[in-house]
Amino acid sequence: MSHSYQATKRHASEALLAGFEPDFEFTAVPPLPQAEYEERLRRIRREAVLAGHDVLVVHTDMIGWMHTSNAYLRYICDWMREGLLIIPTDSDREMVLLSMFSQSVLLPPAGEPMLVDEIWQVGAWGREYADRPGSSTTKAVQACAAALQRLGFADAQIGHLGDRTSGPVWSGLQAALPRAKLIPASDIVDRMQRVRSVREQALFRGAAQLIDIGIQAARHVTRPGVTDHEIYAAFTYAQLARGGETGDGYQIGIDAYGTHCGKPYGHVVRPGDLINLYISNVTYRGYTAQSARMFAVGDITSAQEDVLAMCAEGVKRAERLIRPGALVRDVNNAAFEPYVERGYLADAEARTMPYNWEAMPDGQPRLVPRQYVPSPDWEAQGRRLMHVYPAQRGPHNPNLGHSVGLAGGSNGYNISSHNYDRLEPGMVFVLHTQWLDPLVAGCNVGDCYLVTDTGFENLTCHTPLEVYRIPA
Repeated sequence: MSHSYQATKRHASEALLAGFEPDFEFTAVPPLPQAEYEERLRRIRREAVLAGHDVLVVHTDMIGWMHTSNAYLRYICDWMREGLLIIPTDSDREMVLLSMFSQSVLLPPAGEPMLVDEIWQVGAWGREYADRPGSSTTKAVQACAAALQRLGFADAQIGHLGDRTSGPVWSGLQAALPRAKLIPASDIVDRMQRVRSVREQALFRGAAQLIDIGIQAARHVTRPGVTDHEIYAAFTYAQLARGGETGDGYQIGIDAYGTHCGKPYGHVVRPGDLINLYISNVTYRGYTAQSARMFAVGDITSAQEDVLAMCAEGVKRAERLIRPGALVRDVNNAAFEPYVERGYLADAEARTMPYNWEAMPDGQPRLVPRQYVPSPDWEAQGRRLMHVYPAQRGPHNPNLGHSVGLAGGSNGYNISSHNYDRLEPGMVFVLHTQWLDPLVAGCNVGDCYLVTDTGFENLTCHTPLEVYRIPA
């Protein structure tokens, strides 16, 4: 392929967004004020007192692609980096932050830590990186143990907050402070994130608006002959240009069967394609929103039309029940009524529902069927698709949705048949109905919702839930 041809093709791709303007104005939201962090810290310390903790230690680490798993440090002090935060329970004592400042370092702003006076730099270590013995994790644990000793917590009750990356830190800290008592305490902040403040709600609203703008940009460029790379790029540019923080928190699936989990690989849009944009998160000032939309290119099969209509109807039925006091189970089950009525499912129960990534009924692994599946754009790159994904027909998940929060955080709750909690004002969650019958038909559509005092607000209201039709 000649250099001139490549340049011409690249310029044509970059021109796809020419003339694009969303049909609504994005409302930028300022960072949270210091007063919000002061109130959070007050509540965290009060919870620590009730649990008998003398001090809290909060850990966040890198998870790849220059990202941290950061539902805790960012929530507590708006620190975007990895590190360890020491929070004495006594309100008159300052917080201390130790940060690794690794080779993927980001320097503030944004992310200057709120309410933190002391920041200690623990550099990246190791033979390969710095020709020095040790590791960054070991050095960070040693520095944290030394700081806790200096602050008088060598034999204290220490509550620790973190995620799956934190295990080596806690075991190392316990070994360094054998007289201390380390107790998991992540639930303190997890509980605080169940119901969102008015200022937080505005940030979720901003993230949701970025999703809708990205989807409108994707619709603007999608037509036969355009690639999944170009659609993904259009979505990414539109949301990043208005304040989105990352460009990889979503999937695009394109084929004739409605695949709803994938990354761009060079698929060329053709008549009969179903396109899914599964926006698992767009991040805005640390807060995320989620939605999903389907595009149909030209004529599609009657089976596909039925699945698309069923999923859209499911979201609408669930939406009508959202209000304070509503039983989460009822919201979930309402969405699956169209599935039961059409004979796709027997009931809405998560325990017995088939779903795409399900193991065998006894918990043993399920074999992914080996079968050649034609994929011309993949084969043009010298590869072949030799398995049928997914291995099981059904919804993607055996439930309707889940809470959304800060980037990197775990889902605090699922919208599921086994959830007998009641909705409260300030809760934010996604409802997405999904179905995928491999090599037959599939759909994934959903919206992001805020529970209000009187009902709900659909945060992703600027693009319709129903399938978007593209002429072939």
